[in-house]
Amino acid sequence: MRAAWDRLAVAGLPSLARNPHPTNRPHLTMASVDGFPPGVTGRLADLFDAALPLPVHLDRVEVLDGSAPLVWLVRPTPRLTALHEAVHEVLARTGGQNPWHAPGRWIPHLSLALRFRDHDRRLARALTCVDRPSGEFVAARSYDADTRTVSPLGAGLPDR
Repeated sequence: MRAAWDRLAVAGLPSLARNPHPTNRPHLTMASVDGFPPGVTGRLADLFDAALPLPVHLDRVEVLDGSAPLVWLVRPTPRLTALHEAVHEVLARTGGQNPWHAPGRWIPHLSLALRFRDHDRRLARALTCVDRPSGEFVAARSYDADTRTVSPLGAGLPDR
């Protein structure tokens, strides 16, 4: 992912390579909530410890909603879909859930750029800057938007 970010930046296109925040890492968002109630972190850690590493296959590149984020779609394998549903079961009674991440509505993707305007010509150029890799998800984390901090969920493998 970082190599794709770099290739987009070198091509003069929007890219997350230009985001200097230390928490800016390639990631797949499975859920978004206001906060974790007591006991939820441990249950999520157990889920991720059992599921990771998880193979990932990236599919096509597109602009979501036709106007803003340039993303690499993640092929939703049965294991990934089952993990996503299990995460949502754990978070079922948690407030502030983003409906975009709900099972059946979720579009698994990895972001390449957040603001991708004038996308017809740029998308054609962007597609020449990325390839179609496979890999694996190796760790899980929680991001707190209020404090802009990251906390690991489960043991996982070292962050790459």
